[in-house]
Amino acid sequence: MKKITVNSNMCDGCLNCENMCASVHTAARIKIIEHNSSYYGIVCQHCESAPCIKICPTDAISDEKVDTEKCIGCGLCVMVCPFGAMTFTASIAEKCDLCADREEGPACIKACTKRAISVVDPAKVKAKNQEKFLSKLAGVYEPDNKKGGFVHVITSLARARFALEE
Repeated sequence: MKKITVNSNMCDGCLNCENMCASVHTAARIKIIEHNSSYYGIVCQHCESAPCIKICPTDAISDEKVDTEKCIGCGLCVMVCPFGAMTFTASIAEKCDLCADREEGPACIKACTKRAISVVDPAKVKAKNQEKFLSKLAGVYEPDNKKGGFVHVITSLARARFALEE
């Protein structure tokens, strides 16, 4: 399942995403937290083996959403969420569903003026990182920012040959 990610290098903490999310839903399903002068997004990670789903006594929570008709407001999901991403308002639990009901996509992404928020597919990110790692091992990796380009390739080749000789 796809996930929302916030690039802390780009986020300026304006909270436009939180405000827009709160205006679309009953409460903001994304939180921006400041830590050491950087801003980080707290949003549902749609865990593979989600504690919120396992602990819900009424089976109100699925990978995608919370069934508000089944939710009894016990708050157990909020307590077990390892990311603190569950929202609890008016005795109803909520979590990010990537604005599944909106044709235009997640409201937080549309509201972000810095374009710091995006939807990613973890499988694609994993494949890209593996490809990058294999390129480094093969000695053909060239960094995106091209800093040190030629020198980096030469040192990568030297490291790779040295590792093979050991």
